[in-house]
Amino acid sequence: MPKKKHKSVSEKVKRLSFPEDEKKHSWLRLLLEGYYIVDKGVAKALDAEQKKGRIPACAKGCAHCCSTHQDIPIYPLEIAGVSWYAAEKLSGPEREALKTQLARYRTNDTCPFLVDAACAIHPMRPMACRQFNVFGSPCKEGEDPYYSRRQDVMEPVKKHVDQAFFIMLPFYGVEKESERIKIVETGSFHQIVKELHVCNWKELAERMARRDRNNR
Repeated sequence: MPKKKHKSVSEKVKRLSFPEDEKKHSWLRLLLEGYYIVDKGVAKALDAEQKKGRIPACAKGCAHCCSTHQDIPIYPLEIAGVSWYAAEKLSGPEREALKTQLARYRTNDTCPFLVDAACAIHPMRPMACRQFNVFGSPCKEGEDPYYSRRQDVMEPVKKHVDQAFFIMLPFYGVEKESERIKIVETGSFHQIVKELHVCNWKELAERMARRDRNNR
């Protein structure tokens, strides 16, 4: 009997889909399309690296990067996606734990969405998180391999990120294709980036609490 062929990383990538929510929120479709482009780019890059014999060290249950990194970029559209997902999609004990954590969050704590060593908003995690992959050995506690062993950190998938931003720019009021091309080529969209750790996530905790009260 022939061996079953394992799917490549890129063959496993699927677009996130929330049909009813996408009908209600036009911006959500833009974000999901953008994330799909980035995810495909990351998957192709991982496939290429594995063909060279480089095996990813990142795995479920490892959250050192989430607890160590303090300079995680996040864009306004991504903040909208994170907030929507946390407020409208999370449920059960995980929701309660995240809501409590966000209410108590202080700038420069570990990632506010790291709950029980796992990302509570993993499907909607920012592009910066989606692209961060380490090869060789797993990160040591407190280590940021971007600075300690840069050669083990996968290069950003710039081509796909640029394509994603091209798709997302209508959210920021840039509809005309020629204007979007110019903004992507110049990289001027990076001027709107925020820092995840300094965002006011207590407001999200309040939004989650209001929704919970209204749903009683």
